[in-house]
Amino acid sequence: MARSLNRLSAAQLKTLSPGKYSDGGGLWLHKRHDGGGQWFLRVTVHGRRREMGLGSTISVSLKEARQTAEHWRGIARQGKDPVKERQRQNREAARNLHCLQDIALDAFESRKAELKGEGKAGRWFSPLELHVLPKLGRVPVAEIDQLDIRDTLLPIWHAKADTARKAMNRLNICMKHAAALGLNVDLQAVEKAKALLGKQKHAVEHVPAMPWDEVPAFFGSLDDGTTTHLALRMLILTAVRSRPLRFMRYDQVCDDVWTIPAEMMKGRRDATSDFKVPLSRFALDILDQAKPFERDGFVFPSVKKGVISDATMSRLMESRHLSYRPHGFRSSFRDWLAETQQVPYEVAETCLGHVVGSSIERSYRRTDYLNQRSEVMERWAAHVQGGSISKSANVVDIS
Repeated sequence: MARSLNRLSAAQLKTLSPGKYSDGGGLWLHKRHDGGGQWFLRVTVHGRRREMGLGSTISVSLKEARQTAEHWRGIARQGKDPVKERQRQNREAARNLHCLQDIALDAFESRKAELKGEGKAGRWFSPLELHVLPKLGRVPVAEIDQLDIRDTLLPIWHAKADTARKAMNRLNICMKHAAALGLNVDLQAVEKAKALLGKQKHAVEHVPAMPWDEVPAFFGSLDDGTTTHLALRMLILTAVRSRPLRFMRYDQVCDDVWTIPAEMMKGRRDATSDFKVPLSRFALDILDQAKPFERDGFVFPSVKKGVISDATMSRLMESRHLSYRPHGFRSSFRDWLAETQQVPYEVAETCLGHVVGSSIERSYRRTDYLNQRSEVMERWAAHVQGGSISKSANVVDIS
């Protein structure tokens, strides 16, 4: 037999003595000795009695308690456990309150293992930290849309195009990370923002590189035997990036091979992908010349502490009124290869430490072309030492 509803009245609530009183339909009031009271609802779901609190009489009126009770009775009539359903809704609401700042930090932590040096240099996170989080960091990630992203990145979209692109990329990763956590986010928001921002006007500026036929004269001028001159000479001879060169250690060299740790190589995040650099006879001579400057195992230490800075080498070139930069010698080397040497593409790109081919191709082609690269680097060393190879020379086939 159905129970009668609305047994209690608002006036009664003030005079009831301590105890439990039914309003009907499973809604109960527990009146305490201190005068306060608590609403709770009893329902039966799948033959199991469930009880859930609906709030205190101070914050929830009799009318509100009845409305809330009817809502949860409706959930029970659908065959759902109202207690579990409320817990689920609370969890979802809590997730949707996560702000972008928290999501960005969590995404960064989960990707540290993929980043060079586990992201300690801060380059992965800095575009977000500098240009996105100051405006959107405290916004719940579920509320971020394409207009928010557009307005945030518009000031740098053309003026700092590369930084804006990186910020957009990191933000897209954060949105996907939030979705993986179960948050209700718009995964198309970043692409929509790109459409609103339009094509970037800023043209990519390549690092100025010295023409390969001018390198011998510059190389010959680095003759004072200082750490800076020796480091620049080694940089030219090996065609590596400046960071692994600056942190080069004597214990990384075995015979005529220098092994650069994976974390020092751009684009090589796999812990097993150390990169072997064949050293020419001229490069080995530089190691001997730099031995007196060794400190803590580093080949090119700075004057005070740590290692030589990239700015030190750049300033030397600037002091000679050169527009070229140390990193540009990689392009000088690559142009020399293309114009004077018949070297297979895979060998030429591997000389620069570039990863060639898809992951499937690399799983079958496991060579690092060390013997072929050793020959290439000897020829390059002969050129920069003022050898006979010039633009008018015959093309040399070292396939």
